[in-house]
Amino acid sequence: MQNLLIKGATIVNEGQELVLDVYIKNGLIHQIATSISPEGNFVEIDASGKFLFPGCIDDQVHFREPGLTHKATIASEAKAALAGGVTSFMEMPNTNPAATTQALLADKYAIAANCSVANYSFFMGTTNDNADEVLRTNPAEVCGIKIFMGSSTGNMLVDSESTLSRIFCNTPMLIATHCEDEPSVKANLAKYQAIYGDDIPAELHPIIRDEEACYLSSSKAIEIARKCGTRLHVLHITTAKELELFSKAALDTNKKITSEVCVHHLWYTANDYERLGNLIKCNPAIKAPFNRAAIRQALVDGVIDVVATDHAPHTWDEKQQVYTKSPAGLPLVQHSLQLMLNIADQEGWSKAFVAEKMAHNPAKLFAIRQRGYIREGYWADLVLVAARPHTVQKNQLLYKCQWSPLEGETFAYTIDTTIVNGQIAYQDGTIMTDKIGQRMMFDRI
Repeated sequence: MQNLLIKGATIVNEGQELVLDVYIKNGLIHQIATSISPEGNFVEIDASGKFLFPGCIDDQVHFREPGLTHKATIASEAKAALAGGVTSFMEMPNTNPAATTQALLADKYAIAANCSVANYSFFMGTTNDNADEVLRTNPAEVCGIKIFMGSSTGNMLVDSESTLSRIFCNTPMLIATHCEDEPSVKANLAKYQAIYGDDIPAELHPIIRDEEACYLSSSKAIEIARKCGTRLHVLHITTAKELELFSKAALDTNKKITSEVCVHHLWYTANDYERLGNLIKCNPAIKAPFNRAAIRQALVDGVIDVVATDHAPHTWDEKQQVYTKSPAGLPLVQHSLQLMLNIADQEGWSKAFVAEKMAHNPAKLFAIRQRGYIREGYWADLVLVAARPHTVQKNQLLYKCQWSPLEGETFAYTIDTTIVNGQIAYQDGTIMTDKIGQRMMFDRI
């Protein structure tokens, strides 16, 4: 393993921007100082004029393996993640077969151990009848339990009150929920199918999966969590109405109910369906502009804690089908940091704020061991970002699906170099290695 010396970077970390050197030894951040001249052999990276971020930790991705590998693989999407400055990911259980037993969950870890260039963890999946398996999950080795309280891609809806209560009240680790009220969504869908058949205009997606469906389900999850004292994390908030359910308490006060927003819900609004149609169909839906404004403000206020992607690739042909057959989800992990930096510039947010929401807070609320910060003794998961425009082009995409709704968009920043566990993994548009990711570990009592 080569040691690295990063010279003269503007380090973006823990609320500050400071020009410092970083020396990486044996995969760990060994020293941070104004000037470092180490002995022995090392590779020097001139980072003058560039920003050094802690690697982003994406707490919600769908990498489709096993069973759906015509859409994506852990290997392909982990490479795309590195190109986007994401050094660690947490992957969802709705694969085929779904990760709803300890054996099937272990299979996914084995696949990643053999091919992932990024660090990884996998959620344990829940069904109406697998509570015994769920409660056997090791909190030190698995990022969390995933519960679909509204159906999305796959068939993992949990609507049994007894199952929900048992898992919420007996799980000693984080539970992440997808919250949409299933009866509301079904009723809305039936209404518009009666008018349009299967070819429903994409613009009606946020009407079918509307604000009320999100609010009903999120409020139910929070009600159960408060009754049981659950460590609950509500994924992909999309509505202004849901925000009243969450506390503004800072994470360092150990608040037990936290929330996430995804970059596409911060970037797009319902006005974009006219241009992009089913390409931006996702669950929960991208909604009216006032919701985007509210969730951007909630991010600043500390009501929303984390920014992730819900990266969910499908093939181009699958997305070209009529509304009821076109699957929900879009590929995003290769450009999430660039998206957030552009939004930050629009809103006047600091770069340190982006690092907080995309690296520090995921590490903190999931209790990830030795990651998420630029600190001595931590794993060297780092991203060098250049203030240089970058236009998204199809031939640069590393997704297996080979498309992005962002094609043609120009961002103000370019991902220059990504370092994982102290090794240069991505540089100047090229993946430099095939397998250096590690299984993430968690410090939970």
